Amino acid sequence: MCPLFPNSNKRSFSASTFILIGVPDLKAAYVWLAFLLCSLYLFSILRNCSIGNSLILFIIKTDPTLHEPMYLFLFMLSFTDIGLMISNMPTTLGIIWFNSREISYDACFAQLFFIHSLTFTESSLLLSMAFDRFVAICHPLRYASILTLPRIAKMGLVCLLRGVFLNFHLPILLKQYRYCKDNILYHSYCLHQEVMTMACSDIRVNIIYGFFVTVSSVGLDVLLILLSYVMILKTVLSITSHAKRLKALNTCVSHVCVVLLFYMPVICLSVIYRFVKSSSPLVQNVLGDVYLLIPPLMNPIVYSVKTKHIRVRIIRLFIK
Repeated sequence: MCPLFPNSNKRSFSASTFILIGVPDLKAAYVWLAFLLCSLYLFSILRNCSIGNSLILFIIKTDPTLHEPMYLFLFMLSFTDIGLMISNMPTTLGIIWFNSREISYDACFAQLFFIHSLTFTESSLLLSMAFDRFVAICHPLRYASILTLPRIAKMGLVCLLRGVFLNFHLPILLKQYRYCKDNILYHSYCLHQEVMTMACSDIRVNIIYGFFVTVSSVGLDVLLILLSYVMILKTVLSITSHAKRLKALNTCVSHVCVVLLFYMPVICLSVIYRFVKSSSPLVQNVLGDVYLLIPPLMNPIVYSVKTKHIRVRIIRLFIK
């Protein structure tokens, strides 16, 4: 059983640390909440690191017939999901199991850098996967010549470098500030939107830069994904055969589900932090956990269920 959270006011904290609250305003339900979160995270660890994403990585790597653009992008997505889980899991499980709430400034800045970098990388990969579906449906005869293996590798590298480049400034900016408030963070991990509000210095640079980066990356990715699906629908509706229409649309179902699972909590969390000043910390906390936990948990399930080749390969693997 996970340990209960004692009253945080009974402890004294160093001025060089942030305090991760985890789940505020639910002291009466800590027993059940701790059990629920422990179960969810244990299931998530097993599902993603041992069975889910890792299984997809293994299948795609070992099966030459799956070395196609769609599956290679899925390989990169699974790898990124595992990275996101590893980035936030130490502090989250530390709070639930050991009541370890303190995190040093440097560790906090490092954690938020990895979380935000991998989030932006995943957003770029989802855009790349939308481009893959666009080429496959709108330009099927040129599919193999456009999405070659070297080009896919370059696209994956650009996605990673884009996430790193857009976020490596965040720890540098945050490290320049002086922190003199309570330093209490209402998530079980560090996020830039919340950490910057703990500073006593002028944070206008962080606000402007964070807003610009979010709009020019995640916002742009969403618009381009929507545009790609508008063009896909236009092409599909021009197909005369009803069966072929359904077949073409069915190849996009998995990607659409993953896009919705990823972007909905990300956009909601960003809007709440920037435009809803009186929102409850509990709402922010729940959305934050959904944003980092649900996509890595559900992505392998969605692709395993909806993608025939992966589903058949998994069945063969366990039957043997």
